Amino acid sequence: MNGVLPPSDEPDRPLASLRRQVSDLHQELVRYGLVVWTAGNVSARVPGADLFVIKPSGVDYDQLTPDSMIVCDLDGIVVEGKLSPSSDTAAHAYVYRHMPEVGGVVHTHSTYACAWAARGESVPCVLTAMADEFGAEIPAGPFALIGDDSIGRGVVETLQGHRSPAVLMRNHGVFTIGKDARAAVKAAVMCEDVARTVHISRQLGEPQPIAQPHIDRLYDRYQNVYGQPAPSAE
Repeated sequence: MNGVLPPSDEPDRPLASLRRQVSDLHQELVRYGLVVWTAGNVSARVPGADLFVIKPSGVDYDQLTPDSMIVCDLDGIVVEGKLSPSSDTAAHAYVYRHMPEVGGVVHTHSTYACAWAARGESVPCVLTAMADEFGAEIPAGPFALIGDDSIGRGVVETLQGHRSPAVLMRNHGVFTIGKDARAAVKAAVMCEDVARTVHISRQLGEPQPIAQPHIDRLYDRYQNVYGQPAPSAE
């Protein structure tokens, strides 16, 4: 399976499950207050295929269903779906083409993170929660107009070789990546949370930096030790 859907007379349960997951994850953006009206989007790479699933353009969040999700190839061309795909489809496609390790991409216009993006300013790593999730500052990316893959290029250029799964695209908003769509949504939630906290901190004074060795240790612990161990194969 490489860039094409299976014949229609064959069941495709993995794709149906992914459509449902992407549809459900859009409700998490609403739940955490990361989007307003129809802005924002979640996409997920289809395992084993040069395809990804993304939301349709301009559809209310409470009207999104698994069946309304759009399947595109890695050039952003619609493969399956009755509606037009998100206006950010070209950006998502560029990320998937150039970062094969990425399984999910999210875009939001969340308030505090966008305030940093409006200034073109990175969020400094001054909280242990930031060190855990991002392992560094949340970087500011370049300004790019929507409509082609310019935003995707800016996302890739900023995040390749960077620990952070989030970038603040200047004068625009947040893009996050993850091993899957859920991880990318988590990064978007955490990005807004720390952007808000650091903003409030700066109203009180200058936030205190965390030494790089401590950031490294916190990041390693959270990424490799935190949580429950993988279940035994036995």
